[in-house]
Amino acid sequence: MDVDSLLRSAAALCVLSVCFLRAQSCHVTQPDMLNVHLVPHTHDDVGWLKTVDQYYYGDRNDIQHAGVQYILDSVVDQLLKNPDRRFIYVETAFFYRWWKQQSSGMQQTVKRLVDEGRLEFVNGGWCMSDEATTHYSAVIDQMTMGLRFLNDTFGPCGRPRVAWHIDPFGHAREHASMFAQMGYDGFFLGRLDYQDRKRRRTAREQELLWRASESLTPPMADLFTGILPNGYNPPDGFCWDQSCDDPPIRDDPELEDYNVDDVVRRFLAIAHKQAQVYKTNHIIMTMGSDFQYENANLWYKNLDKLIRYVNAQQARGGRVNALYSTPSCYLQELHRANLSWALKTDDFFPYADAAHDYWTGYFTSRPALKRYERISNGRLQTCNQLEVLGGPISRNGPFGKGDSETMKKAVAVAQHHDAVSGTEKQHVADDYARRLASGWQRCQVLVSNSLAALSGSTAKRIYCDNLNISVCPLTESSKKFSVNVYNPLVRAVIWPVRLPVNGTSYEVSDAEGRSVDCQVVPVSAETQVVRRSRGSAPNELVFQVRAPPLGFNTYSVSLLRDGPPPAPAQRRAPTAIQNQFLRATFDPATGLLSGLSNLETKRTIKLTQNFFWYNASDGNNTRSNQPSGAYIFRPNSSTPFLISPAAKTEVIQTPVLQEVRQWFAPWVSQVVRLHADSRALELEWTVGPLPIRDNLGKEVITRLDTSIKTAEYFYTDSNGREMLQRKKDFRPTWKLRQSEPIAGNYHPINSRAFIKDDEDQLTVVTDRSQGGASIHNGSLEIMLHRRLLYDDVRGVAEPLNETSSVFPEGLVVRGRLLLSLQRPDGAADAHRPLAQQEVLQPTLSFTDGEPHPNTRLQVRGAEGEGTSDHSRVTVLLTCNDWDPADLRPWSSSVVLRAAGCAAPCCAPAHTDPVGRGLGKLFSTLEVLGVSELNLSANQWKDEMTRLDWTEVVRPGDPSALEVTLMPMEIRTFLLRVR
Repeated sequence: MDVDSLLRSAAALCVLSVCFLRAQSCHVTQPDMLNVHLVPHTHDDVGWLKTVDQYYYGDRNDIQHAGVQYILDSVVDQLLKNPDRRFIYVETAFFYRWWKQQSSGMQQTVKRLVDEGRLEFVNGGWCMSDEATTHYSAVIDQMTMGLRFLNDTFGPCGRPRVAWHIDPFGHAREHASMFAQMGYDGFFLGRLDYQDRKRRRTAREQELLWRASESLTPPMADLFTGILPNGYNPPDGFCWDQSCDDPPIRDDPELEDYNVDDVVRRFLAIAHKQAQVYKTNHIIMTMGSDFQYENANLWYKNLDKLIRYVNAQQARGGRVNALYSTPSCYLQELHRANLSWALKTDDFFPYADAAHDYWTGYFTSRPALKRYERISNGRLQTCNQLEVLGGPISRNGPFGKGDSETMKKAVAVAQHHDAVSGTEKQHVADDYARRLASGWQRCQVLVSNSLAALSGSTAKRIYCDNLNISVCPLTESSKKFSVNVYNPLVRAVIWPVRLPVNGTSYEVSDAEGRSVDCQVVPVSAETQVVRRSRGSAPNELVFQVRAPPLGFNTYSVSLLRDGPPPAPAQRRAPTAIQNQFLRATFDPATGLLSGLSNLETKRTIKLTQNFFWYNASDGNNTRSNQPSGAYIFRPNSSTPFLISPAAKTEVIQTPVLQEVRQWFAPWVSQVVRLHADSRALELEWTVGPLPIRDNLGKEVITRLDTSIKTAEYFYTDSNGREMLQRKKDFRPTWKLRQSEPIAGNYHPINSRAFIKDDEDQLTVVTDRSQGGASIHNGSLEIMLHRRLLYDDVRGVAEPLNETSSVFPEGLVVRGRLLLSLQRPDGAADAHRPLAQQEVLQPTLSFTDGEPHPNTRLQVRGAEGEGTSDHSRVTVLLTCNDWDPADLRPWSSSVVLRAAGCAAPCCAPAHTDPVGRGLGKLFSTLEVLGVSELNLSANQWKDEMTRLDWTEVVRPGDPSALEVTLMPMEIRTFLLRVR
């Protein structure tokens, strides 16, 4: 019997002999009564006011009393005392840590609780991810990590059937699509816009069917979605945690303060009121909140009594049945009701909890951390790929022991809804960054070992992580060095490289010894300022590298003694920069952009771009006392302040690149850059430190004003995948009463946004998640940086006022936007590869001296360096070693995940299914067999079943080496390789 058959048989036995059926662990309900499902739970943030470690151990209780290890200890103890009790747990990052510290006896006890349905896992990812600022590839990875641990530890009995996002501040359509493809039966959320909730309560549409993709055939991305009645908190007066002040149930009738009758009366009133805004005779109540159940006896003792005394009313004609329950049991009853549900096709952004309180600031909060998370996700994918391609030596080779696990956990934790969102305290943000840096250090060893095995060179490799500020000690000091470029994409890439150097002329050659065009240019004044004492090179060496699909290339760089001088930076008014594809024009009177032309399509638009800042509200105005903060964007005025009507400029024009360097203020500058052979115009912005001596918080935007006739529409991506249409002052689900004309029109931009009319489409590709809007016709604004002086009273209790040891006067942030001008019907062919390249950037490593003879490797064996139709519309999301390190024999397992393009936004030529030969994907691996998994890799695809309001379609042949990717489809495979 092969491995697949053994695994499937074991899973089937577990289901039949231990789990029975999920329904059998649910308490019996009463068909002719109102059934109140009481769901005991805790919401444990994987970092927020305290770090992950502080929350787990219960440290720094002066900040917040919370200790996750004690919660799990106490809950397990209380579940064992009464078999009727239930509990759900969400954050696998915490549970994994707790589990490792338990004795084998306790582990067996917990397994029994899981098998019997008394302890149920919901969601099951490493964390509860943010939905506005996370990229879909990182979300899938963190979900896979958590769900795999549950699978490996508890088998099918531990597999969550319900997605549970009770705290994220708005909900993305792509998240719902991913959850559906992961096999979840339903999705419960806690937050939605106050106007949307009011309408849904009136229409009894708080439970709905979410059709979460325009591209995937229903019901593939359909997901039943429920909106919880009280966020994720218990009803008023029924919180019995040690952190609460509500009175316990005092049920001794001889005592003066006996209160059972009052408790029952209040509970029945709340239950009947809640039932009026839901469709069935089943309602759900969340009995718990942030970090509750540290003393679970308080909760369970009172819940036992509540259930007993409420149900005792049935003997006297009461028609309410209270019971311990879980989200999956509640969902099962809704499914049995066999009703039709309202259909939703848009998303739940933006979110407001009051008229002037729009949670749209966090789309941009902590922009440096957002960029670092995005870079780290890309580095992790390179690390995973090279661990597979390099084999065992990658983990223990000439450079020592390396691993990808540290980086996987760090990136997974960073997806938490108070991590990459930027809504944590400063010391917690520092901790997230430290974890990412530590993970990359371990990955560097693995990457070096793998490249050594693939290239045959054991020369020491250097990684320069501060190239964005032109710092790299090796290139600054060496007269001869090599640059290794690894490309994690399934298509060849051309990538611009800028290296700090002290010389004035260099020679660059590729792996075949061919000369490569290069240019030395002076470092900009802004770069010299922001790098402080970390580097001092006066020049940068600029050239473009080419790297094959899933492979590397090496370039040799040598200092020339008698070469030409650096290209001068001329202080003059710019008029235009251009290559064979694009022409950008400037107003010589102001130094600002004035137009953009696509020379291939012969289309030209008017385009001006400048920087502005909104004055952040301090909460003291006539409309509302709500200030701007880490979560909330609340400008004092709808008109932003112009930073400067003109820019001081320098111009560099060479055959390799052309630049217009612009200075708007001491704290705002930009380089407009056009590389040879580039179809995108680069805007590299530097903003900060934001001045606050005037005691005004500032929220800085860049605004692109064009001649495109947008009719108040613009488009943003959802977690880096499908595009959604947005319209000013409009919501598809309800008639909006707009009370914040700026903040209420902001939406999350994860990787790109565009404006268009019938003739032209201008797409902006971002290098991190940011907030944006189209306030005026033909306009697109993107928020770049925020510095605020007041807390927005949403719990973090700290103003968003970032400083550091390097920048004590305020954080300086650098980033880039890529502008693509195309006809609308072909625009996706340009902007999708650009966005993919920003997420999965080439990894550069450096060696001193001569390069090794084996300086080039094409790992992918399919289509060579040509950019085929298939490679343009396919993304290799995951290539991950799947076996535990100590169980890897001569052959091993690899999880491979590939994504297809989206039909509505792709060019017509790329909306057909895409074939892919998995057996030919890697030239260094022999594929012995293939089985298909669901999206989260915790179920066989052909065995995945969901409740029939969203049944699964087209499972496919799990043994086929030839696969087909439908538009916008992501497919996951387990490969057995040698």
